[in-house]
Amino acid sequence: MKNGKREYKRFARMFLNHAGVDGNLMKAMEGLHTINLLMDKDSGLRGLLVGPQFTPGEKKEVLGHIKGEYSLNSSTDKFVSFLIDQDAMGLMPDIFEAVVRLYLERTKKAKAVVKAAIVPDKAYGERLKAALKKITDRDVEIEYVQDPSVLGGVVVQVGSMMFDGSLRGQLRLLKEELIKG
Repeated sequence: MKNGKREYKRFARMFLNHAGVDGNLMKAMEGLHTINLLMDKDSGLRGLLVGPQFTPGEKKEVLGHIKGEYSLNSSTDKFVSFLIDQDAMGLMPDIFEAVVRLYLERTKKAKAVVKAAIVPDKAYGERLKAALKKITDRDVEIEYVQDPSVLGGVVVQVGSMMFDGSLRGQLRLLKEELIKG
């Protein structure tokens, strides 16, 4: 790979700046997400798109098949072709993560990951969303992750902020208070 690990941020900014020109940014991001998922799930495809044993032409031929099967838009196709030419397909997971992060920053949105033993009901989810909006001053999209190790309550992560409302977290706080005296 010609490009260092730091290049992924530059590629992410490039994608957002060019993919939104035709007004189909969300469609382009969905396409990038599809490519990222396919590479993650299929090690053979990942090897083909990343490996040095295949020419850029062969990689683009595979991309053409993917484009047809998954209806990728032209912005996604051009960007992924560019990454192939730059020998940067190995950075795809980092690029996609950076694209999402930059998009959320630009649109004043945030993504929250909520871990709970069971997925909360809709009413609780709406209250949580409203509370997170107050705290972050952003519209919040919530992704629920079922985690049986979270006993009672939820653990919420929004960017680098972590809110531990679980029973374990409350007991830890209580222990710290008791130790302080």
